[in-house]
Amino acid sequence: MSQTAKRDSDTKRTAYRAQLLTFKGDPAREQDAAVFDEDGVLIVEDGRVVAAGAYSALSGQITPDTQVQDRRDKVIVPGFIDTHIHYPQTDMIASPAPGLLPWLETYTFPTERRFSDPEYAADTANFFCDELLASGTTTALVYCTVHKGSADALFTASEARNMRMIAGKVLMDRNCPEFLRDTAQSGYDDSAELIERWHNRGRQLYALTPRFAPTSTEAQLEACGVLAREHPDVFIQSHVAENVDEVKWVAELFPGHRSYLDIYDHYGLLRSRAVYGHCIHLDAEDRKRMAQTNTVASHCPTSNFFLGSGLFDFEKADEAGVPIALATDVGGGTSFSMLQTMNEAHKVARLSGFHLTATRMFWLATAGAAKALNLDDKIGTLAPQSEADFIVLDPSATPLLKRRTSRVQSLEELLFAFALLGDDRAIFETYAAGQRVHQRDEKRERFAAQASSTALTSPCKPRAAS
Repeated sequence: MSQTAKRDSDTKRTAYRAQLLTFKGDPAREQDAAVFDEDGVLIVEDGRVVAAGAYSALSGQITPDTQVQDRRDKVIVPGFIDTHIHYPQTDMIASPAPGLLPWLETYTFPTERRFSDPEYAADTANFFCDELLASGTTTALVYCTVHKGSADALFTASEARNMRMIAGKVLMDRNCPEFLRDTAQSGYDDSAELIERWHNRGRQLYALTPRFAPTSTEAQLEACGVLAREHPDVFIQSHVAENVDEVKWVAELFPGHRSYLDIYDHYGLLRSRAVYGHCIHLDAEDRKRMAQTNTVASHCPTSNFFLGSGLFDFEKADEAGVPIALATDVGGGTSFSMLQTMNEAHKVARLSGFHLTATRMFWLATAGAAKALNLDDKIGTLAPQSEADFIVLDPSATPLLKRRTSRVQSLEELLFAFALLGDDRAIFETYAAGQRVHQRDEKRERFAAQASSTALTSPCKPRAAS
């Protein structure tokens, strides 16, 4: 099919009959916040939701020329939103190290050096976007590298798939290898140019991205604050209070500040649409300040476990009113799957004496994340006129998942089974702005064909006998 014909077909009205899940509030705070239709229908046209709800109530809107997709044995939910992930770390995921700082020196910085090569950046960006979609993630808040071209590569790949993407070039002018260093001025100039080129271009959004306080001078953080004031609708992303050694280092580099978070506050980098990864080693005043400024805490459980960074305290964050969202944090995180991220988030909460329900975890990965990012009028929902980003979950994706879901007695049990037993195999289809951008079985067939071709052309050499 030609691209023109494909675009024309995408403008037609399509109805997806399935079990539907969406939210009208935080399940931890509102009764009946989850809305579940066992026999529902989602109607999409021109990349937007026309209607969603019970089939019995909406069947009259299915016109004779509407294409109907029968997914009654599956569950449709809004696309997942990953609020903290590093696309340059795709190729170094699962790299061993004794902690955060040596992990950065040994693996992260050498890998990011390769993104000075536009071809390498483009290849990685394309793989990264496809891997997100295969995991049901339709929007992500992404760190690029210090190279301006790395951001161009990511946005180009995202735009080609019509994803709602948020990303930014990393700012880093000290305490890193010379080959990854910019300056306060060049970082400002590059970021301003990228904002002009990509922010609000189609579905692309820009995020000012100081890597973390130790790798930026006061001058660079000041320049970042200037950009934030000049562009009040751009996003801000960084790391805070991830690791005990990191916190001690920050205190040495920035004497006179009350806390690690206070450094960002000093430079005007706490506000709506500001998102900070980890937020483990915070105190009550920090949490209070995040709530006051509507600054988001991005919880990265697989990364925190992998690097031994600590346990995020859900109960204290909730009590303070801090906006919370979930994130994979690849490549410190060990999976692109938000379902696997929910799995680990539940365990973190239990170790802290807090019960995190599956219903709330699905909210945190969809409507809750969209609300935290001030994008709840666009994504994280199946509401009329919202952008039609959604995924089709398969409760029969694996034999074990099928056996467990066939015995569930409630919505919570169904979602808990997906969260604890699911991964990318549970994502049957992914849609971005009404277009199908991933189909699990098609991808499996392509991968099998590629593996077969590789095996025929590049046979493995037998290992020499010892």
